[in-house]
Amino acid sequence: MVLLFLNFIQHFASVIKTIFSELPQLQKQLNNCQHDLQQAKNWHADLPVPLLDRCWLKLEVLKVAELLCRLPVDASAHAPELVRFQELRQQGHNPDLAERICWDEFTAEACHLALRRYWEAQETPMCLWSLDSYLNLLRRYRSNVEQGNLSMPLLILPRGSDRQLLQCHWL
Repeated sequence: MVLLFLNFIQHFASVIKTIFSELPQLQKQLNNCQHDLQQAKNWHADLPVPLLDRCWLKLEVLKVAELLCRLPVDASAHAPELVRFQELRQQGHNPDLAERICWDEFTAEACHLALRRYWEAQETPMCLWSLDSYLNLLRRYRSNVEQGNLSMPLLILPRGSDRQLLQCHWL
């Protein structure tokens, strides 16, 4: 039992040592990102967006232009059929009438498919963030740069077993 405990302590110590050996490299990468941001005269698609894999303590630096390729968004809520249904509801149509109008405009099959894709994306997310989250990040980052506020987003990947979405923290 004591031997097992000592093995655990040794393993734990090596894990801690590895973590602390990675921290200076992460800090250096973040400092480089901050430097690139300070050098920017205006908003552009090459600005840095650090992406942290917290499981492996690895930082990947993406450019704004690379975000969608590396981290696709869930745009299922923005299907034209669903957007039109919401517009009709906001105009005061009851749900049944709004649905019938959408069926006439898009076909019942297209409306059912859009709704099914939306619910599948809610139940089993295939993307780490939504279109709204992506657009909000772009708006805020651009606004920050244009106002001389040099804060940048740090995106944090969820752990592999989590059903969480991507987290965004501003540095």
